[in-house]
Parts: sequence; structure tokens; C-alpha cells
Amino acid sequence: MLRGKPFLWFAAPLMLLACATRAQPAPEKLDTLKDIFVRLHACFKPPPLSQANPIDITVIVSFNRQGAILGHPRITYETEQASDNDRLQYRIAVMEALQRCTPLPFTDALGGAVAGRPFAIPFRTRERQPEAKERRAWLSPKTL
Repeated sequence: MLRGKPFLWFAAPLMLLACATRAQPAPEKLDTLKDIFVRLHACFKPPPLSQANPIDITVIVSFNRQGAILGHPRITYETEQASDNDRLQYRIAVMEALQRCTPLPFTDALGGAVAGRPFAIPFRTRERQPEAKERRAWLSPKTL
């Protein structure tokens, strides 16, 4: 009876450790273009307001079949009124997001479809004004 107890005390932590390491899910494979944008936006962490004002920024990036960045990402749009500090802080945040997220776990089909193709990925952090609705006289419900 004493022989079984030390074994249990030794085996139980090992079994818990083995179960805990298996419990971590593998990264979910990306299968659509929307999945790519959602994953990259989830990785993006804009700088705090104390460091930079919110701006809109767009980066063009290409991936290989395995989801790694192909070539060099390029910033193609930044809010016109942004200061040099705002631009710099947001460029750093975008590049950190790409570094944090890549390589992306593409399915074989998506990897083959997107390999080498450029993506323009917008990161919008400014508040949007609601678009004004156009009123047209012939659409009004009132009859003459």
C-alpha cells in the first residue's frame, strides 16, 4: 500500500503538466480574405493618446504561401493633418502589428491564392462623422 502512494504523488503532477501543455489550441487556420484582415486588425495596438493623436494609416503588404511577409511593407496613406510624431508612432504600431501576427496560418488553398499579391490594409482610428443623407424631392412621402 505504501508503494502506490509515492508513485501517485509523483505521477499526478506530471499528468497535469502533460494535459496543460496539450490544452493550448493551435492557431486557427485562416481560410478567407476577411480572416486575414480580422487577424491583422486584432494584432494592431494603436499608440496611447498621450503619445500620438489618432490618425488613419494604410499599409501595403504581400505574403508568401506560408503567411510570412514577402518584401517590405509600404505605408501608402496617412491622415493629411497628422504631425510628424503622430505619423512615426503609428508607423511603428503598424510594423509591430505585422511583426506580432506573422507568419499568418493560411490554409493551403488561401496560401496559394494570396501568395505574392499585395494587400492594402487600412487601420482606422479616427472617429468618423456620419454621412449626411441626401434629400431628393421626388423621394419625399408627401404628395402634392
